Amino acid sequence: MGHHAVTIKDIAKILNVSVSTVSRALRDTYDVNKETKEKILALATELNYKPNFNATGLAQGSTHNIGVVLPFITNYYFSTVITGIQEIAYNNNYNIILYITNDSAERELSIIQNLSLSRLDGLLVSVSSNSDSCSHFQEIIDEGIPIVFIDRVASKIETSKVMQDDYNGAFEAVEHLVQMGYSKIAHIAGPKGLDFTEKRLTGYLDALKKHCLTTSEEWIIHSGFDQSCGEADTYQLLNCEQRPDAIFAVNDRKAIGAMVALKQKKIAIGREMGVIGFTDDPICTLVSPSLSTIAEPAFNIGKTGCELLLKHINKKYFHSNEVILPGTLIARESTIKN
Repeated sequence: MGHHAVTIKDIAKILNVSVSTVSRALRDTYDVNKETKEKILALATELNYKPNFNATGLAQGSTHNIGVVLPFITNYYFSTVITGIQEIAYNNNYNIILYITNDSAERELSIIQNLSLSRLDGLLVSVSSNSDSCSHFQEIIDEGIPIVFIDRVASKIETSKVMQDDYNGAFEAVEHLVQMGYSKIAHIAGPKGLDFTEKRLTGYLDALKKHCLTTSEEWIIHSGFDQSCGEADTYQLLNCEQRPDAIFAVNDRKAIGAMVALKQKKIAIGREMGVIGFTDDPICTLVSPSLSTIAEPAFNIGKTGCELLLKHINKKYFHSNEVILPGTLIARESTIKN
């Protein structure tokens, strides 16, 4: 192999197996067959393979640090997720090291590529909106660092994930609008390609189908998550040839933006146009009229994610687990038609 230090990539290439298979065999995990494992261990011994000591802190479980990668910390949802993570981490004598991507795929990639793996036992990650490639996360897992995805997940990577029930939450929100007497329901959605954007869109469409209601392409608008996006989307809806009579927003910030736009146009919220969000941000009860929403279990998402990560850190034989936590409909004034 020349003079360079032997890596797990070298072993994988020689044996024509994947890097992750070599990584798992060297960590003696449950899911590599006996024959393959023996070949890998024999070759590793022959080539005098030394583990990457950047990653060995994790193997010893010795750093007691968990990395947390989030798109934002300035909104209520993610600050509540962090509170859930902290409760479990601190109760188990773990510190958390926070990395913020500002919802930028480039910044996310840069953070992951520059992580000091020797400082971390594992990672909790919520991916950025435009993170279409997740190979950088697979490389970390291949190094032996466990990752658990929370809220926004990388669907193609096989590891534990904790999410809220986006599909049923959206279905319930739209069904509530129908039951309140609205029939022309628009959806101001999140960016395309995000797992939960798609699930909320599907829930919206299926609820309409159940009640024999139709939508139109111009009533479904994909954009960002903030209030200004909600305002812009709503002005666009108000310019449609056929105007909707209710709006289901992908989150509360966009719903608040919708309410601002409706107030600007002097359209009575509730009576003339219903609005429902998704999160249960404290602002829902501060605005007038108060905002109907689907409350997300943010604290429990953080808590459950951290519990799963600690199991991955401490047990070689822990199988991946996908946990979906239900939301709760909270009806307020913004969906009262009469």
